[in-house]
Amino acid sequence: MELIDLTPAIGSEVHGVDVASLEGDALADLELALARRGLLVFRDCAITAAQQSAFAARLGTIQTHPAYDTVPGAPGVTILESTPEKPTKIEMWHTDMTFRSAPPKITMLHAQVLPPSGGDTLYASSTAAWDALSEPMRALLADRVAVHDFRQGFRESLEEPGGAERLADAVAANPPVEHPVVALHPVSGQQALYVNSLFTTHIKDMTARESRAILQMLYAHLIDPEFTVRLRWTPHTLAIWDNRSTQHKPVNDYFPAHRRMHRVTIEGDTPKAALGIAA
Repeated sequence: MELIDLTPAIGSEVHGVDVASLEGDALADLELALARRGLLVFRDCAITAAQQSAFAARLGTIQTHPAYDTVPGAPGVTILESTPEKPTKIEMWHTDMTFRSAPPKITMLHAQVLPPSGGDTLYASSTAAWDALSEPMRALLADRVAVHDFRQGFRESLEEPGGAERLADAVAANPPVEHPVVALHPVSGQQALYVNSLFTTHIKDMTARESRAILQMLYAHLIDPEFTVRLRWTPHTLAIWDNRSTQHKPVNDYFPAHRRMHRVTIEGDTPKAALGIAA
């Protein structure tokens, strides 16, 4: 397995690996590389949805998503699609599904249909963002807890005609949850900022004004160019990212062209606070 780093902070292209048959020690090496680099990119990875599902299952239990359709015959492979008739609504930086008490540890996205140009995805290292904060700011944030809510992330869909009825079960199954503002990565042992503009509503035990001000500062800090990488999709590209230490954002600059991706998320644990870890 050969890794070619995309930036110092995040992302590596992987060569010499057949993900469809990856297992054993090689699979463990890949998981360690993912924990260290945050994002791994495989070019010309022409796997089927069933193969993607099988590969993901070797990394852990596949999660489903309450708001998206799945590929028939490929358990847990979610369809992310934007068409002229139904363009995507996800435009904000986020960490996947933090509205759950145990968000996914890993997300993988496989390119199916790409626009003639555009449709890139931006990624940011929330570990590098944490490391770059000042000592006083890290001390302020170290033991804080924030609230994450499904309803905030899907508020546009909920406001559509029939949206509240369509998503009623998802809302009921996903009440607001609390996560540490700074989470400890269970593999790398590093700390990472764990708030995102799509699902985080507020920091507990602060006034609304204080919470807004700190969150807005953190959101801007997290996407500093020094912590980010821009992935240009090519046919059959597979991207795998560590959801515990990264954020991402689709670049919706290709409308009304068609874009279709197959996504799988792999179950993680409840994020743990990084208390007792040196700042």
